[in-house]
Amino acid sequence: MPDTAPQPAPPTGGKSREQLREEWIALSDMTADEFDALQATYQARAKGMPEPGDEAPGFTVDIMDQSQKRTGESKSLSDFRGKPVGLIFGSYT
Repeated sequence: MPDTAPQPAPPTGGKSREQLREEWIALSDMTADEFDALQATYQARAKGMPEPGDEAPGFTVDIMDQSQKRTGESKSLSDFRGKPVGLIFGSYT
């Protein structure tokens, strides 16, 4: 079965990844080793992230009232299986 996973977008401006890397290093205060270590960290984190089209991981959230106090109720993503769901992330502290 062929791999149908989305592929990363090609670099912008027709430049190779190596050209973009060299430009970033020249413009930043990072050394090449620091840049490469940072990229390796990002790539390691990305391995656990869902891809577009993947099933969303399950989670449960607390329901808040209008004064931002917990009501004691909660909702799980699975409660909405088969229905469209929109999520808004933010900090209300």
